[in-house]
Amino acid sequence: MSSEELLYEIKDEIGTITFNRPQARNALTFGMYESLAEICENVPTDGTVKAIIIRGAGDKAFAAGTDISLFKDFSPEKGIEYEKGAERYFSAVAKCPLPTIAAIAGACTGGGAGIAGVCDMRIASRDLKFGFPISRTLGNTLSADTLSRMVNLIGEAKVIDLIFTSRLIEADEALQIGLVNELQDDCDAVMERALALATRLKQHAPLTMRSIKTILRRLREAQPKVEDADLIGEVYGSDDFREGMESFLAKRRPNWTGK
Repeated sequence: MSSEELLYEIKDEIGTITFNRPQARNALTFGMYESLAEICENVPTDGTVKAIIIRGAGDKAFAAGTDISLFKDFSPEKGIEYEKGAERYFSAVAKCPLPTIAAIAGACTGGGAGIAGVCDMRIASRDLKFGFPISRTLGNTLSADTLSRMVNLIGEAKVIDLIFTSRLIEADEALQIGLVNELQDDCDAVMERALALATRLKQHAPLTMRSIKTILRRLREAQPKVEDADLIGEVYGSDDFREGMESFLAKRRPNWTGK
């Protein structure tokens, strides 16, 4: 499914999904999340498509999180619904039966980081900025499922570091900790390399790659499930979350109260 905000094209058996809001640093709308999930859930396995590349339009951002304007008038219930929705969107990408490659240029934060984190491989530009700066910006939280995925990818200590400090991982560190597979000089080089890698993967045994993806996912999912709705509802219903959203839109420093 394609729209003006999310583009999908297939060329030479490679599907390319493009977040197409460069004027907003490709900030994600609910429609973009839904379209991404629909593509990944319905991708054909008959050989007409053999690999998927996910990228952001322009050279400034892969995706700079969810569009902040969508958080207006959030209630605890809407916060729980939002985080459960994020789990479904990320899961759809993770369960895509084809190899997925995140071609990352620039900012890759919040929901964008969540999407890139569930792709099979990540290629990034040297101006990469990756993370979840929520303790500095909105004052919201992440679901247990999203946290579990990130812990599996980069480790619990690094996840705590990123969220507590709100710092962003840059290119050299991302390569060192295994967050990205390769670095390229700029956006064009990232996409060129992603296409070359996808071309190589499409020559390989699809059942081998699909089985490895599924087994690794089952290993991750074998971990105990954690109840998180009480904490998500508390955070999204808090005065601090409303203050975080209002201060972000007003471009001022938030005044956190812990309430």
